[in-house]
Amino acid sequence: MLGMKRLGLLAALVLVGVAPAAAAQAAQPSEQDTQYLQAVHQVNLYEIAAGELAQEKGQNEQVKEVAQQFVTDHTELDQSVQDLAGQLNVELPSEPTSDQRSALDQLNNASGAEFDRLWVTQELAGHVQAIQATQTEISQGTEPQVVQLAQTALPVLQAHYDALVMLAEDLGIPVPETSPSGTASPGGTAPAPGGTTPTPGETFTEEAPAPGGTVTESPQPQQS
Repeated sequence: MLGMKRLGLLAALVLVGVAPAAAAQAAQPSEQDTQYLQAVHQVNLYEIAAGELAQEKGQNEQVKEVAQQFVTDHTELDQSVQDLAGQLNVELPSEPTSDQRSALDQLNNASGAEFDRLWVTQELAGHVQAIQATQTEISQGTEPQVVQLAQTALPVLQAHYDALVMLAEDLGIPVPETSPSGTASPGGTAPAPGGTTPTPGETFTEEAPAPGGTVTESPQPQQS
């Protein structure tokens, strides 16, 4: 089993100044809302790149088909994220993090069945975190437009997770263990963000604490 490397979100919070007359119309969203937009954009950058690699290098036809759908869905989601971030004066990262690039390098260096297994394993861990982050935004976000975006994204991410579970079962890949109190990502627990967000779509070997602290239990993706 290939080892998984913990990846973390390196998102800078940018406070955008506004003129006093426009302040009421351009209020800065909360830290939770800001970091969710940054995190989900970072996820989309990774998912699009990883999905394109899977279409090119994947051996299993189902892997290629799922990857193509992921690219389409995350491209559409990211357009909504960018549009909303622009309206709310939230600065988004411009490229994958160095750790995400390392994960993509792992995919670049793999081939055949090894590539398929690595891609599915990374995607499972990433989508668990993506669902957790999105559930947290829905329950803790305060900016209605960001919460609405999360509500729209959740069923898409859940459908991705369900497709990955089916792929994992076909390929003999362990699926993240679940329990009544939450879902543990492979290798350790993945915190759902309160004010800070680990980047979904990334992988790790040990507990992945959020930059601002740790949470030992997290919401459970519902399998259909």
